[in-house]
Amino acid sequence: MNDDQTRTSGDDHARTVDDTGADALALRPLTARSIVLSTLLGHHPPRLPARALVRVGELFGIAEGTVRVALSRMVAAGDLRQTDGSYALTTRLLARQTRQDESRSPRTLSWSEGWEIAVVTTPERRPAAERTALRQAMATLRLAELREGNWLRPANLDRPRPAVVTDQCTWFTGTPDGDPAVLAARLWDLTGWARRARALSTALDRAGTHADRFTVAAAALRHLLADPLLPADLLPENWPGGQLRRTYAEFETELRDLLRQYLNDAA
Repeated sequence: MNDDQTRTSGDDHARTVDDTGADALALRPLTARSIVLSTLLGHHPPRLPARALVRVGELFGIAEGTVRVALSRMVAAGDLRQTDGSYALTTRLLARQTRQDESRSPRTLSWSEGWEIAVVTTPERRPAAERTALRQAMATLRLAELREGNWLRPANLDRPRPAVVTDQCTWFTGTPDGDPAVLAARLWDLTGWARRARALSTALDRAGTHADRFTVAAAALRHLLADPLLPADLLPENWPGGQLRRTYAEFETELRDLLRQYLNDAA
């Protein structure tokens, strides 16, 4: 799945989505580009021959010519690289694949109530590009901004810190004086995240066609990227993060088996 889908038309598809209630989730319907990216992002290693990507497009009702045009445009845009008739993700999208994999199987640590704190300490005013890069990196690290230039989260995740954050920030560890659960609820919209996660799980269970399930699953994976991955002690009761991961994993297994069978039949 991927987080780069765009709108397309299709009355039959829209009607099926409406029947599942998924339209209320503001989903992004399938395009040739989104199908190609989703397929490669979910494939390890992320490289497939053009004929396989064309067949995947056909599975979801996208014509061969449309897929091939999308492949050419994605190479020109730097999203894919072409070698010997195969297409692979570029470095930027390999980083996205890593983030998506981590969102599905996060590397967590035993939490001892400590928090990691990053304070921007660069002496001069930073260019806008540096500030943007820092915000993007903090989002990837799942830190929240308490106030401008001050980022924090419970120290329960095992992941490297990129240079953009170590160069601009000084890092500390500490604990809040008040209730950490109250602080967590202030930093993240836990109620909103949980509500959408439950709705996505329900929509994925109810979606009837392959295209609809693909569309809802893409939205589920994007939503998992926004999961703050907090320690259980700081989460509301019946937190749906684990359930959404299981529901998505079931879909991915189903899709992988479907694609394997479809491609084998085509061969």
